[in-house]
Amino acid sequence: MFRTGHLRPALLGLAISTVAATAVAAPKTYTIDSAHTFPSFEVDHSGGTSIWRGKFNTTTGTVTMDTEAQTGTVSVSIDVNSIDFGHEGLNNHVTGKERPDPTMLDAAQFPTATYEGRLTGFQNGAPTRVEGTLNLHGVSRPVNLEIRSFKCAAGRGGGETCGADAYGEFDRADFGVTFGQSFGFNMGVVLRIQIEARAQ
Repeated sequence: MFRTGHLRPALLGLAISTVAATAVAAPKTYTIDSAHTFPSFEVDHSGGTSIWRGKFNTTTGTVTMDTEAQTGTVSVSIDVNSIDFGHEGLNNHVTGKERPDPTMLDAAQFPTATYEGRLTGFQNGAPTRVEGTLNLHGVSRPVNLEIRSFKCAAGRGGGETCGADAYGEFDRADFGVTFGQSFGFNMGVVLRIQIEARAQ
C-alpha cells in the first residue's frame, strides 16, 4: 500500500506536469505589426502593356498558432484607402476619391477588406499554407495563400516575433472590380504579402 505522505507529493508532481504540458501546448496569439506588414500586389494595365505594382499601407489583425497541434488562424483587416501605387492620381482613381466608380474599389462604400483563414500544411513546426476567405468590395470568395518563408524569433524590442512571405492569386472580376475588362485588361491579381506579428 502507498503511504499517504508519499502519495500526495506524487499527485502534486503529476498535477504540475499536466498543467505545464497544457501551458506549452496552448495556442499563442500574435498582433500584426502594421509597420512591417504590407499586402502587395501586381495587376495588369492595358491588356499586357505593363504591370502595375502597389501595396496597402495600413493593415491590422491577429494570428494565433499552436505548433504542437499544428493549427492556427489569421484575421486581417486592410484599410482600402491606404492603397499606394506610388502614383497619387491612380490611388485616387482606384479608391474613388477622384470620382466614385462601382467597377473600382469604391472605398467610400467599402472602406475595409478582410481576410480570415486557417494555417495548414505544417512542416517542422511552421505553416506552409493559409486556407481562407477574402472579403473585398462587399464580396467574399475563397483565396488561398502559399507561405514560402516563415520564421519566429526573439524580437529586438523583446518578446517573440513571427514573420512570413505569402503568395497567392485571384480574379478581381469575381469581386465585382471589373474596371478595364471591356478594354482587354487581365483581371488577374498576383499577391505578394509580407507580414510580421508580435506575441501578445
